[in-house]
Amino acid sequence: MKNLSILGSTGSIGLSALKVIDSHPERYRVVGLAAGKNVDLLLQQVEKYRPRAVATLEEESAERIKQCLKGKIALEVLHGTEGLKRLATLEEVDTVLSAVSGAVGLVPTVAGIEAGKNIALANKETLVMAGPLVMDQARRRGVSILPV
Repeated sequence: MKNLSILGSTGSIGLSALKVIDSHPERYRVVGLAAGKNVDLLLQQVEKYRPRAVATLEEESAERIKQCLKGKIALEVLHGTEGLKRLATLEEVDTVLSAVSGAVGLVPTVAGIEAGKNIALANKETLVMAGPLVMDQARRRGVSILPV
């Protein structure tokens, strides 16, 4: 079974990935979910997939999630770049789907590579900003960069 963190779970690529996971629940498990501002959809995803941790970009969104899930579902709720990095480096994660928009995807993607995670990359900005460095690090760590 592959354990996944999906950075950008409420966007079109994240939603498509979750459909694939739904079609093959015996092959994939969602360990981490991250979203920008669509807290309502992220809450629905948390209830369905029961990840170990979630992250949002803004602290206020993370606090809202904590309040909504208080006493219902126990999980780690994070925010900001550090939250995304944490999801990309969770011990049980095999593959990180990096599908967040813009430059924000670079830091968690590199952190995932450094942690030895395979990367399913749907964030072109990461390669535009630091392609040679990212690819060299992936080669040195022996991880795959899979284009999505």
